[in-house]
Amino acid sequence: MSAEQAKIVIIGGGAVGCAIAYHLTRRGEKDVLLLEKAQLTHGCTWHAAGLVGQLRSKRNLTRLMQNSVRVFQELAADTGQETDWKQVGSLRIAASHERLSEIKRSITQARGFGFEAELLSAEEAQKLFPFMSKEGVVGAAYIPSDGYIDPYALTQAYAKGARSRGATIREGVRVTGLEKSGGRITHVLTDQGAVSCEIVVNAAGLWAKQVGAMARVPLAAGVVEHQYMVTEKKIDYEAGLPTFRDPDAIFYLKPDVSSFAIGGWEQGTKACWSRGAPWDFGRELFEGNFERFESVALPAAERIPILNDVGIQTLINGPIPVSADGEPIMGPVPGLENFYVACGFTAGIAASGGAGEALANWILEGDPGMDLWAFDVRRFGPHHAQSRFLEARAVEFYGRYYSIHWPGEESESGRGLRRSPLYGRLKHRGGQFGSKFGWERPLYFNPDKADCERPSFEGKPGWFDRIGLECAQVAEKAALIDQSSFAKFELAGPGAHAALQYLAAKDLPEEPGWCSYTQLCNAQGGIEADLTIMQPEEGRFYIVTGSGFGIRDGNWISTHLPADSGLALRDVTSAYGVLNLCGPKAREVLARASDDDLSNAALPFLSIRRIEIGQAWAWAARVGYVGELGWELHCPVDMLAHIYETLLEAGADLGIGDAGYRAIDSLRLEKGYLYWSGDITPDYNPYEAGLGFCVDLDKGDFIGRAALRKIKEEGPARKLAAFSVEGFAPLFGGEALRHDGQSIGYTTSGGYGHRTGKSIAFAYLPPELAGEEHFEIEAFGMIYPAKRGPRCLYDPKMERLKA
Repeated sequence: MSAEQAKIVIIGGGAVGCAIAYHLTRRGEKDVLLLEKAQLTHGCTWHAAGLVGQLRSKRNLTRLMQNSVRVFQELAADTGQETDWKQVGSLRIAASHERLSEIKRSITQARGFGFEAELLSAEEAQKLFPFMSKEGVVGAAYIPSDGYIDPYALTQAYAKGARSRGATIREGVRVTGLEKSGGRITHVLTDQGAVSCEIVVNAAGLWAKQVGAMARVPLAAGVVEHQYMVTEKKIDYEAGLPTFRDPDAIFYLKPDVSSFAIGGWEQGTKACWSRGAPWDFGRELFEGNFERFESVALPAAERIPILNDVGIQTLINGPIPVSADGEPIMGPVPGLENFYVACGFTAGIAASGGAGEALANWILEGDPGMDLWAFDVRRFGPHHAQSRFLEARAVEFYGRYYSIHWPGEESESGRGLRRSPLYGRLKHRGGQFGSKFGWERPLYFNPDKADCERPSFEGKPGWFDRIGLECAQVAEKAALIDQSSFAKFELAGPGAHAALQYLAAKDLPEEPGWCSYTQLCNAQGGIEADLTIMQPEEGRFYIVTGSGFGIRDGNWISTHLPADSGLALRDVTSAYGVLNLCGPKAREVLARASDDDLSNAALPFLSIRRIEIGQAWAWAARVGYVGELGWELHCPVDMLAHIYETLLEAGADLGIGDAGYRAIDSLRLEKGYLYWSGDITPDYNPYEAGLGFCVDLDKGDFIGRAALRKIKEEGPARKLAAFSVEGFAPLFGGEALRHDGQSIGYTTSGGYGHRTGKSIAFAYLPPELAGEEHFEIEAFGMIYPAKRGPRCLYDPKMERLKA
């Protein structure tokens, strides 16, 4: 092999890999080498259907897909290579009222994003797509800017554009290993020699998991079989016929040359190669499974009657990637300074243009240009990549691709992996569990075994009243909440305090015994993490963050520790259990179980101290997320059950009870407490989010200080505001926010506050509207009057919290 060195090596010549090379070279990076083991598009790109749909559940994910469409519109002119891009629009019909509710939600979200989407009647949908039967159709969504593209031509255009700007693309070169040294990949090993490099990108598609394993990086990138058929060329239709989706019948349709290509997302597809795809697999397909495809073909023929008069020309059955949660996997890999991934794309053709641009930004600037947490590789842990877990999850999420996605829905596969010592006891007491980062966590309690599992979009879900009872339990008596799934870290040794001071926006006291709620910001002032840092003992720091954020936050902290400090962050999540004791009677309960002084003088708000509980001990941290008097009790995991039983017995006559995570979400909204990944992300800074009290600009240098000082001086470009609707409204986050009849933004989170009797939502406002009081929130096509008010609607003076 002639090339022995390249600055950036991309592994994989599918649509995504070639798009990354294209965008890197457009940014002026010429020293780019793309290695493809066979030929470009081999693997899964060549047989993809090529549908392009943009509207997603979050603004930034929609933006990424919009960026793809922008690239498709410009690519042929830029490269001279035609891509057969057809911007004909897309039609998605609803054959049930539940599906129509989901479509209404997506339409109102689109309005909040400033994205064009229309709600149509069955008659209007049939005018756009005359081949459909209206029977059972109750509505439809039309997105005029969607369409379809030729995957092969698209990939060749990316490749041509990259080559023309200096990239080298080598086909027939298989990567056989990755050489590491000092936390970096130094060489990409191939069957034709080694290539030294500065940056490596794993865009290996079906083989991404195996390439990750070469660097001892577990990737939650599975592979399953996907089928679609192409009809005989006997269908006449006018140019501009839109693509068509009937998710209730689990199929999609793309106009082809005098024919239709029709595929679907059936239950029980077959997982492929749990131990890895064969290296010699290229432009091959599997044998078609007509029996399995009947679940797609028969409903499609009912909806599109002409299919009964034309035969099937071919049935294509090929492998496609599916990650452990159905979304792509992108970004820098934790633990390696120069290894990036872009894999797990079930809709890789549609996403390729935007994903390639985002990853090029990530590589060249250290930031994708927008918050992409929903795609971030750091949302997964090693357990997600275990073969049996991944296989079950990939099959489930493939089969759920067109399922109705209810608010608060939970996965069914991969359950029971990580359990608190209280799991059995809480289940016996009626605990209904959800899963977070592999942990089984109590969502709510149903001791009477009532029918509470009914989800809902526009009405109250079946568990609504149970959540109300738990919120009352917290507000009026005392409650125990198992929060052992918190991600937890320790940092100790000389220089630990100084290192954390450089990371945190808040000034951290030097003496032990304190808890600090703080943000970790990037150089632009964006919020990279939202967590609590405690110092229970001299020189020993204990860091607590959300259950799903441990990999990401731990990686951010580790990579920003001083290189010569000798400090190492230690993950102690599984070593400590956490029990939240909260409510106005919490002190009385704890005093019955402990001989320690629990007064405000001895253990004030935002302090931490070791106390004895029964025969065990715990770090009692005077913090919480529900807005009532309480403690987080952090204890050795083997003592958790004893502490729970001791407190339960101590509070029996005081009415102590259990509460779960759905109650926490209601309670935190009333207090104005924010949630990272929804209300705050790297796209927002503390001053915009109303968290300026957590920023101490005069404490000395810290990451983001200069940017935050400038933001404070000039004033934030927007401000987070709280809105309330009297009574119940179906708010979940993502609803369109309106003022004077115009959409001006979208809500970041929302829900019902049981203590206040109001529906609550947060949203960012431009400064000129920050003083306005009357707004509207559009949810499921309904308009709800919303009043902007103080962010904290419950106990604003914190008298109950500090009692």
